[in-house]
Amino acid sequence: MKLQITAKKMQVPQSFTEYAEKKLTKLDRFFGDEADAKLIMSAFKDDITIELTVKYSNMFFRAEQRAADKEDALDACIDKIIRQIRKNKTKVEKSLRENAFTEQYDETVEEQQHYEIIKHKKFTLRPMSVEEAILQMNMLGHSFFMFKNAENGEVNVVYRRDDGNYAILEPDRG
Repeated sequence: MKLQITAKKMQVPQSFTEYAEKKLTKLDRFFGDEADAKLIMSAFKDDITIELTVKYSNMFFRAEQRAADKEDALDACIDKIIRQIRKNKTKVEKSLRENAFTEQYDETVEEQQHYEIIKHKKFTLRPMSVEEAILQMNMLGHSFFMFKNAENGEVNVVYRRDDGNYAILEPDRG
């Protein structure tokens, strides 16, 4: 697995890089060497936030954890990704390498979930700026908002992150 570590407002100690590489080998049984892992560390008050994103084929697995200790936060992120894989075992098994789930686990695998759509909503997308979309989202009291970006004409989604900041999702045309 290829690992890229980025730090915001802090330095990444070499010992942590080695620790992260060692811990991420837990995911090798699912992804092999072809996966890309991106780890972002940031300091926030007395805590460290770790964001771990693993990309394999066309699938993304993401976990974020805040803790006083960066090693604890990383361990929790890895555990969350493993739980995501186990929870959605049958759905992701086809996309992951063959025999990824032939290993026996001590923990019970959760039953396959069926998602029930309880509401279907259509609305007209009108061009607006990202700032206007965030304002609309906040006025509606939603955690996300889909809109047509006035700058590029693309359909985008803005959303509120757990840390209170905002992010935007844009289609990749590459």
